[in-house]
Amino acid sequence: MKHFQDEWIQQWCEQNGWTDLTKESYISYWAFPPGAVMPEPIPFDILRSIKDNNGTCVEEKFWLSFAIILSVASVFFSYWLKNPVPVIFAFAFDAFISAKLEFEEI
Repeated sequence: MKHFQDEWIQQWCEQNGWTDLTKESYISYWAFPPGAVMPEPIPFDILRSIKDNNGTCVEEKFWLSFAIILSVASVFFSYWLKNPVPVIFAFAFDAFISAKLEFEEI
C-alpha cells in the first residue's frame, strides 16, 4: 500500500537539497543528498516525520473508507440473514487492511 504522496517526498527533497528523487515500489525512496555522487535511501526517521506531518494519503483514505462501508454492510447482512459469516468476513478484511496500513521500516 502506498503510504506517501509523491508530492510530499518531492517537496521535502526540494527543501533539503536532495535531487533526482526515484522510488522503488511503494516502500523505498532514493535521492541524491547534497553534494553526493551516489543516491541514498531517504532515512526512515525523515519518512516518519513526513508521514506524521501530512497524515494519510489518498490510497489509505480509500481503503479505510471501503473497510468502514464493508463493516457496516456486513453488520446489516448478518442481522438480516441471522448468520455471523458476513461479520467474520468483514473482520478478516479489516484485519488485513489494518496490517497493510502499518508503516514500518524495512
